[in-house]
Amino acid sequence: MIVDVRTYTLIPRKMPKYLELFEAHALPVMRRHNLELMGYYVSQIGPLNQVVHLWRYASLADLEQKRAARDADPDWAAFLARTEGMVLVQDNKIMRPATFSPPH
Repeated sequence: MIVDVRTYTLIPRKMPKYLELFEAHALPVMRRHNLELMGYYVSQIGPLNQVVHLWRYASLADLEQKRAARDADPDWAAFLARTEGMVLVQDNKIMRPATFSPPH
């Protein structure tokens, strides 16, 4: 298993609208293509205007296959158009659990 840890820094005051659009438009597309959300978090202390989301994949090949299917979906392109200009910075890390990590 691997985990894709994505951190997006949003333009100030865009968080409520971004979250609304993500839930209504992006999440259904991602679920349709079997992307597995482990968690979706909003910063409260430290750097503000950030969302951190974690996605579980069986392997890098699984990640690539599911993302390719998502990216080919016209509803995904529509979500990206709706949120254009809201995200200032994107950062992601691919993590794998240590041997002693609890299963999730």
